[in-house]
Amino acid sequence: MKPVTGPELCRALERKGWRLLRSHGSHRIYGKERNEARVTVPVHAGRVLKTGLVKHLMRLAGLTDDDL
Repeated sequence: MKPVTGPELCRALERKGWRLLRSHGSHRIYGKERNEARVTVPVHAGRVLKTGLVKHLMRLAGLTDDDL
């Protein structure tokens, strides 16, 4: 898995139909119609997200490595 920043993950979510519901500080909360899950992405000045967090968020959102 390649290194991913918060803004890159946000763009991948938006391409897959997730929409920004709100932002709270440096975190963006995404939701999808007819899906109760919420995905919270930390966006910290271009810092790379840790691998475990990226895998967890991708699993929640139904994304694959190819989506990034």
